[in-house]
Amino acid sequence: MTKIEKWRKLASKYLVKEKWATLRVDEVVLPNGTVKDDYFVLEYPDWANAIALTEEGNMILVRQYRHAADIVSLEVPGGVIDGDEGPEAGVKRELLEETGYTFKTCKLVAELYPNPATANNRAFTYVLTGGVKTHEQHLDEHEILSVEEYNIDEVKLLLKENKIAQCIHVAALHYGLAALAEMKEV
Repeated sequence: MTKIEKWRKLASKYLVKEKWATLRVDEVVLPNGTVKDDYFVLEYPDWANAIALTEEGNMILVRQYRHAADIVSLEVPGGVIDGDEGPEAGVKRELLEETGYTFKTCKLVAELYPNPATANNRAFTYVLTGGVKTHEQHLDEHEILSVEEYNIDEVKLLLKENKIAQCIHVAALHYGLAALAEMKEV
């Protein structure tokens, strides 16, 4: 197996620094000595996704419009991890805000990099079970979403028919369904 070496950063300059996204350009030296003076990196906050099952065993999904892609997207619930909040606290907060559900169990099943070639953030995937509706939605000002429930077979069919198009959410479902099968939930 070939050893892959890291690139060495010579300089960095921020082009955009905003709450939700930061763009920097790095000057780097590759292991072969080549200098690349315009390697663009997007800095996003980490986020957490939920494979969330109700007490009855139905999976909670959310449907919302995604402006950049100009699509209405069926997704797993989740969102940005705030400030010093940990990923587990973030996923629980996001679920409560987006769906109004609280859960009996919460288990980390995957830590993924959505696009490590150009972005530095991670997506944490949790499986939560025993969900009960305890609150009304408390959405952020820019969120408009509907909460939907599907049984596990329906979710598998949605995946087979390519009805869930957000790739990080598809990956989350892959890891979540595998973890649920091990837990004997599916």
